[in-house]
Amino acid sequence: MLLAHPVVLKNLIEQYETLHALHAENGTQEARRRMEDVAYTLCVSTGTRDIDAALVAARHRLPGARTEDDSLLTT
Repeated sequence: MLLAHPVVLKNLIEQYETLHALHAENGTQEARRRMEDVAYTLCVSTGTRDIDAALVAARHRLPGARTEDDSLLTT
């Protein structure tokens, strides 16, 4: 599987978080559509099927990530 560059992943995470905040605040159709596009790209880039798993996987690939810390994965 090809892996996205950490800079690309960081940018996608930032875009998703910004759009998520805009959608929650404004609820515009455009923000929701863009957020869905970024979520899809994150899923494809990380080899996951849902945005929560994609965000965890992307964050673990960023420089300085503590890959041994799985606290985000426990329920």
